[in-house]
Amino acid sequence: MSTSPTLLEVEELGATTGGPQARPILARLARDKAALLCLAFLLVVVLMAAFAPLITKLSGWGPYEFDSSAIDSALGGVPHGALGGVSDEHWFGVEPQNGRDLFARIVYGARVSITIAISATVLTGVLGVVLGMLAGFYRGWVDQLISRLMDFLMAFPALIFMIAILSSLPAGNRPVLLVVVISAFGWPYLARVIRGQTMTLANREFVEAARASGAKNLALVFREILPNLRGSIIVMSTLAVPGYIGTEAGLSFLGVGVTPPTASWGQMISSSVSWYSVDPMFFAIPGAFLFLTVLSLTVLGDKIRSLIDAGEAV
Repeated sequence: MSTSPTLLEVEELGATTGGPQARPILARLARDKAALLCLAFLLVVVLMAAFAPLITKLSGWGPYEFDSSAIDSALGGVPHGALGGVSDEHWFGVEPQNGRDLFARIVYGARVSITIAISATVLTGVLGVVLGMLAGFYRGWVDQLISRLMDFLMAFPALIFMIAILSSLPAGNRPVLLVVVISAFGWPYLARVIRGQTMTLANREFVEAARASGAKNLALVFREILPNLRGSIIVMSTLAVPGYIGTEAGLSFLGVGVTPPTASWGQMISSSVSWYSVDPMFFAIPGAFLFLTVLSLTVLGDKIRSLIDAGEAV
């Protein structure tokens, strides 16, 4: 989970990106073909995740149903037909050995991956923004306490410790555990950016005027400073989602994330390792969805960052 490269990019936005601008961000993105393609693909993925039960009902196969007639037991469970068993009945083919429908698994895998990534982004955002603002505004011992906690968490090799923590925890509700663990190591990167910008904003004239008018500290933090941080929050959040999707997939691939039979793109890729040579589609399809989703979110985040950088949005 590499979030640190975005810190310098976001810090360069400054503390003035939160004010209203002439053109909304969606209007600017609508003129960019690459952004539109990314939005269109992401819309498909989100709709798949939101309407997974309905979509699989239309396709005729659920994510946990086995179709023994779609595999050749004499060959160790290799799917019948070309391209991993792609047919009118199984649109993306079937999994080797068990015959589960790949299309249904992809649809439900999208639900798991998107839900975990967005939940982790929200939790990370709340922790990072609140703690970063408090550290930057109050300074003193509050800043020292929060900053040392950030340094402590950022010093850890996050992925290694995520694997260690998740391996030692009971199976329980894996998606919830993934959100908590990912967020625990993710919030300091956002908090550090917010802290630096809050320190700059705390000395601005509009904050001093509000303080002179009798506003209390918490009102200054959440009513005066927070609205001026929304540009950085949007950029960091947009760039965090693809990172968290990749992190969830990586942890599931390593066997400490989402556990079978729950569908997850990372877990599906992990299961396909031993079938590369005889059924490459088993790997290619979930791999393509994971790659295109992360790519689309990354490109979209970069476009949004460029618009905010240029003062054209938010």
